[in-house]
Amino acid sequence: MAARDGRPRERRHMKPALAFLRNSWRQLTSMRTALVLLFLLAIGAIPGSILPQRRLGETPVQQYFIENPKLAPVLDQLGFFDVYAAPWFAAIYLLLFTSLVGCVLPRLRDHVRALIKTPPEAPKRLERLPQHTVYGTHPTLDFKGWRKVRREHPDGSVTISAEKGYLKETGNLLFHSSLLVILAGVAIGAQWGWNGQRILIEGADKPFCNVLYQYDRPVLGPYVSASDLPPFCLELEDFQASYLENGQATSFEATVNGGQKFRVNHPLRLDGANVYLLGHGYAIEARYTDAAGRVQQVTAAFPDNNDMMASIGVLLFPDANGGDPKNQIGFEGIYLPTAEGASSLHPEERNPRLTLIPWKGDIGLDAGIPQNVYVLDTKRMTPFGERKTLKKGETQTLPDGSKLEFLGTRSFIAISVRHDPGEPIVLTGAVLLLVGLPLSLYGKRRRVWLRLHPDGTAEAGGLPKTDYPGFADEFEKVTRWQSTESFSPSR
Repeated sequence: MAARDGRPRERRHMKPALAFLRNSWRQLTSMRTALVLLFLLAIGAIPGSILPQRRLGETPVQQYFIENPKLAPVLDQLGFFDVYAAPWFAAIYLLLFTSLVGCVLPRLRDHVRALIKTPPEAPKRLERLPQHTVYGTHPTLDFKGWRKVRREHPDGSVTISAEKGYLKETGNLLFHSSLLVILAGVAIGAQWGWNGQRILIEGADKPFCNVLYQYDRPVLGPYVSASDLPPFCLELEDFQASYLENGQATSFEATVNGGQKFRVNHPLRLDGANVYLLGHGYAIEARYTDAAGRVQQVTAAFPDNNDMMASIGVLLFPDANGGDPKNQIGFEGIYLPTAEGASSLHPEERNPRLTLIPWKGDIGLDAGIPQNVYVLDTKRMTPFGERKTLKKGETQTLPDGSKLEFLGTRSFIAISVRHDPGEPIVLTGAVLLLVGLPLSLYGKRRRVWLRLHPDGTAEAGGLPKTDYPGFADEFEKVTRWQSTESFSPSR
């Protein structure tokens, strides 16, 4: 049905909606909106840095709920404990990606057109340009490195149009395209990547194999399953650390699987995964003999607490006294590799001492509640003897006649095993950014025109397309008179 003005009523009603969509698209793809979204993305990542994340472990999140019973549920509703999987973070991410695509594609099209087109004709009045000069004869100008075109006109005059500085816009496009590439690489890595952390103890009875249940903190992307993990095993054979006399570390090197070595910032490259060295420390070997003569031996990693490798940890003996939950034994421990009083003077084992505090009761391993393996939960335990400091090979005797023997130490390393298919894409984006940013900052687009009049005179004019304080000097250099030559329209 047609309206009185002859236009279909449906089309007349569609115009406001189309105008709204067009204006919304223009607003979304504006540079201002892209900057705002980039700022919001940075703000949105802050909770992921300061709050515990479920993807890295449930235990810290549960501890936060215990310490902040009123605030934690509110933050949980907002997705602050799984920021990078939250719908609001994904929305900002996708809007930023869309905004950059809408920003880059039209500019790329215009830039290609500008590269194909010849420099424009000279303005009729060159004297109105920021730079202008007049010659009494026809000069030869130095246009080396400039895109130029010569035009002859019916009145006998000749103009030369020259243009330079396209690298600035090329740099702009490379810079903005690099952000798109980086965003795409991060998204691919988050969806199809995986990672996990693990501690390897030197000379352990069993190697670590790349299966999900052997990781301390496994994180799988949405499109990755446990069966997708590549098959390999790692066994720590040796670890070497070098220090200066003041205790400053100079090198760390781990040897696994028959001589394969890797260091900090030099990961071990495996088929389908990279192994990164995150840290190291001392694992305590101890043997406990209960009053009935039953023996249990453990090797427990003690993470370092400062630069001098003063380490804290726990020794757990759940099978002590027949495994009775009320009579299990645990020790809180402090290990000093070079002991001097209550502190360590050097990371190397020059005067090792192990201080232990014994506890008796329910360790809590059978409760099914996740807990920190480096901290002893003493809520269901009671003190069982006095604090004692041991050297290697010494024994502590407890009130019931049971004994704890400090056998020695082994080195351990903390590793992160990662597979990130977006890593080469992010690297490509970073290279594009480093190439594009200098071009964008230092490239200057400018134009120079030369008009040769039939009467033998000539004039030149220059116009910078962007703010360019040095253009006057460059214009003077380019338009400096070099030689006089006869003018011919057919030249």
